[in-house]
Amino acid sequence: MDNKKKLKIAIDSPAAAGAGTLAKKISHYYNLYYLDTGKIYRYIAYLKIKYPKKFSGNFIKKKIKKLSVKELKKKELISDQVGIEASIISKRKYIRKIVHNFQIKCAYHPPKIYNGSCLDGRDITYNIIPDADFKFFITANLKTRAIRRYKELKSINKKTNYSEVLKSIKKRDKSDYNRRIAPLKKTKDSVLINTTKLSKSSCFLKIKKIIDRKLNINGNL
Repeated sequence: MDNKKKLKIAIDSPAAAGAGTLAKKISHYYNLYYLDTGKIYRYIAYLKIKYPKKFSGNFIKKKIKKLSVKELKKKELISDQVGIEASIISKRKYIRKIVHNFQIKCAYHPPKIYNGSCLDGRDITYNIIPDADFKFFITANLKTRAIRRYKELKSINKKTNYSEVLKSIKKRDKSDYNRRIAPLKKTKDSVLINTTKLSKSSCFLKIKKIIDRKLNINGNL
């Protein structure tokens, strides 16, 4: 499969809607390079908290250049403190530019061993891959998302408080939907997938059906 025919999938979602899990399943099934773009901002927020005196544009560029999938799997990145900080720094133009360039590279020039790319985040469908072959907006109601994030955080911190997690999700939603630069929004050409009452496998099969139908019609399988 040459670069022009590489498959590009763009996914946007609010926090803890299950987009990451679905994107990973999709990427594995279709052999796509997967990038959780929100984790990049969380990684930078983590760097800011850990290295406050070194934190600068050049410092971030050096770290991003060497960024590995392993680094994005750090458990520290899902902490509430990092999440709030990520929401704040994601509004800074110079940080968004660094991350934007990295995302574009991953989306349009994935390693040759992959059949394409799959990115999930907040502004992927219209800001990073506006010409994606498939666009999805994954969501779930607030309570469901808060419970999911609570269970996730509880696994690494037994003192996690549900009401605080709920408050944090609400705050994150407000920030994501109302930020001036690249806010979270569903585009007209994105397929809405509500995961509130669906299992992980049901969600995956629903998305797979949509992808397979179009790929079969276009003769790409």
